[in-house]
Amino acid sequence: MKINNQYVFRISLIVALGGFLMGFDASVISGVIKFIEPEFNLSKLELGWAVSSLTLTATLAMIFAGGLSDRFGRKRLLTWAALLYGVSAISSAIAPDFITLVISRMIGGFGVGISLIIAPMYIAEIAPPEIRGKLVSLNQLNIVMGISAAFFTNYLILKLGQSDSVWAQNLKFSEYNWRWMLGLEALPALLYFLGLFIVPCSPRWLIMAGREIEALKVLAKTVGDEKAMNDLKIVKASIQEDITKEKASLKDVFKPVLRSVLIIGIVLAVLQQITGINSVFFYAPMIFEQSGIGTDAAFTQAIYVGIINLLFTIAALLLIDKIGRKPLLSFGVTGIVISMFVLAYGFSSATYTISPDAVQNLSDTTIIQSVKSIENITYGNLAEFRQSIEMAIGHESFLRNETELTQAALHLNSTLILIAILAFVASFAISIGPVMWVLFSELFPNRERAVAISFVGFINSVVSFGVQFVFPWELKFWGASTTFLIYGIFAALGLIFILTHVPETKGKTLEELSGFLLNKNQKKSL
Repeated sequence: MKINNQYVFRISLIVALGGFLMGFDASVISGVIKFIEPEFNLSKLELGWAVSSLTLTATLAMIFAGGLSDRFGRKRLLTWAALLYGVSAISSAIAPDFITLVISRMIGGFGVGISLIIAPMYIAEIAPPEIRGKLVSLNQLNIVMGISAAFFTNYLILKLGQSDSVWAQNLKFSEYNWRWMLGLEALPALLYFLGLFIVPCSPRWLIMAGREIEALKVLAKTVGDEKAMNDLKIVKASIQEDITKEKASLKDVFKPVLRSVLIIGIVLAVLQQITGINSVFFYAPMIFEQSGIGTDAAFTQAIYVGIINLLFTIAALLLIDKIGRKPLLSFGVTGIVISMFVLAYGFSSATYTISPDAVQNLSDTTIIQSVKSIENITYGNLAEFRQSIEMAIGHESFLRNETELTQAALHLNSTLILIAILAFVASFAISIGPVMWVLFSELFPNRERAVAISFVGFINSVVSFGVQFVFPWELKFWGASTTFLIYGIFAALGLIFILTHVPETKGKTLEELSGFLLNKNQKKSL
């Protein structure tokens, strides 16, 4: 790698730390929900709100981030994001009540939305064309690494809470476990904030702001002195062309000539979230505890989810230009369908029976007499079992002892559940997870691309919010089997759509794709 490329790589790596924070902030809540539900006496919808509120403000931030970055600069907005991450982490960790916790999570959501839009934009603007794709992909890779790190640190804090070490006891990892999980994010947020001081402003933004001398210095560091002046002229001409060019509006996206392309975009945006990926990322320990394996094992298996997600995301980045977009989508979504149907079957075959021995071994002796009223009664699904337990021992006692009672009563193939969830994550990570965004950048015509991607990205975020919000409620009232069956049905419908309507874009220029898709739409409208 040339010296200039090494400089760009270091800068891009710092900026991509925003992606790491985004992934961490989004997934760390998966280990927290088990503890905040009884502490704040939350309903299932309140629990869903604690998780999904971040996505709501992230969606709002995504809408305004682009315009704000044009006004104040990419670097300044990323600095704001780092501050928002830090404030969110600290205020979440010390939150005295549910409302404060939600507000703190929503503050972090603004950082997430800014990072998602501005970090890849900055990298694309500073990177030389020959390595731009690899450097932009650093942001997506960091998001996945952040998700994995959150699962790991949640498990680590849980184990430290069980440690006999004096220092661990003094730091009260057991008493303040979920607060440590949330507060730990302040460390990478501080590193991000400090790292951004050595990141230069985007040369494109500097030229837009009339600061050409500064822009020339940045370009000289990235592409060399000889090429810097030429690139400066090219960027100035491009900006001038953008100023004189008529801007596309949201109304243009709905023109009949773009109908089929827009439908493809909307379906893929919905499909990526409606198959339940964020139910797994945000509620992994809760799902694994449904299989009766215990809290420690549930947190351990959540780490497996993060590792599989990371490995198969890397595989997708390596394969997408070799075997194409549509084969990856078809293969991956087929895997999602199979995985979800296996999960539905696995949870539907579960039975729940509390034996007299299990009752006597309960750690909370105050509920033993109440539980005796339902011992040796077999329940066919978790929702019925939970309802009976809650009626027998009361809501607060149920929240405190739900995991132990479920484990004591459950009869289920937990290995099958683990394999199916890992297969689902692998199938998602190698297909519709990263491939959807690649297709968005290729399917829409040049003039409407930015507006169209913003529109379908907004739909994607709204669906994500809805899935996260209702998942705890679905588990309580529908049960895991029905919930995963619904995800599987949506995936099967999406697979049919992919096979019949999604074109292959591999090896085609953006101009070739625009011409092909527009001509195809014009013929349909005749």
